[in-house]
Amino acid sequence: MSTSSDLGFGIIGSGMIADYHALAINDATGARFAGIAGRNAETVAALAEKHGAPFHTTDIEALVARDDIQVICIATPSGAHLEPALAAIKAGKHLVIEKPLEITVERVDELLAAAKEAGVIVAPIFQARFGHSAQLIKAALDAGRFGRLVLASAYVKWYRAPDYYQGWKGTLALDGGGATMNQAIHGLDLLQWFAGMPVEVFGRTTRRVHEGIESEDTSCATLRYADGALGTIEASTAAYPGWARRIEICGETGSVSLEDDTIARWDFRDEQPEDEAIRAADGDTAMGSGSSDPKAISHQGHLRQIQDLVNHLRDGAPLGIDGPEARKAVSLIRALYESAKTGRPVSPA
Repeated sequence: MSTSSDLGFGIIGSGMIADYHALAINDATGARFAGIAGRNAETVAALAEKHGAPFHTTDIEALVARDDIQVICIATPSGAHLEPALAAIKAGKHLVIEKPLEITVERVDELLAAAKEAGVIVAPIFQARFGHSAQLIKAALDAGRFGRLVLASAYVKWYRAPDYYQGWKGTLALDGGGATMNQAIHGLDLLQWFAGMPVEVFGRTTRRVHEGIESEDTSCATLRYADGALGTIEASTAAYPGWARRIEICGETGSVSLEDDTIARWDFRDEQPEDEAIRAADGDTAMGSGSSDPKAISHQGHLRQIQDLVNHLRDGAPLGIDGPEARKAVSLIRALYESAKTGRPVSPA
């Protein structure tokens, strides 16, 4: 049950992902779902009724002006994040923004600059970082267990049925790209969180199956890191039936493979007491997998991020991921797209 001290959350957008935000807000401790705004009055009203929001409107300004709302969740199409985010920032609201923050580095930078000037928090949705196994890998990297990294790779071989690409999905104006920007971005965020940003990307994109869309349904890239390590990216929404997302980090003294949030391989030259238990664990399956169905995820990942922000705002706990950190995935993807366009390697901006 919510209390008067809970943080009020509002949602802008009433598509599929808004439902996950509402579920997460209602399950978070110290949060309260106070209102929702969107273009479609019918879906906005339906979501408000379903999740118990006392206020709904088609007027974004009316939502962000409310004194009982401290945080706005942006759940509009990817290329339409900036404008409602700026309205919320102007009203002094903190932000939770679906991935990607925006579809170009320039629009991301405009958003982050406005938030910094206003002194508001930007919490991007990258729930894969909050998986238990992903946290174990990050801790092992921070502890130096891999030695010098050799290869860092992300494989997101997913499938989407043709009817998925209706409306804004697959458009350049609102999706900003295809399989790489919309689906693989979670894997690419994990990759750069683990291994850092590459200094050079050489990419290729193609449209092999979903011929009616504007963007790519498949991409590949090679990566070069400043210390000499190499990496690869493979992304698709055309690979039936869709496999688990896989991240591989390989170093001179250890290598791991992560499938969704399950440790598939955990091998180190110098064994630690906890290693056998890590290998034997079933992994964190609470968040589900979007490999073949975008609705097959749970709201647990969003809940972990909403709770993370609430803990930060109320108690000063460290924020799991912020806006500048989320910018990196967009920068990496735009470099891949630019390389594919020009046929030359590109350094992420």
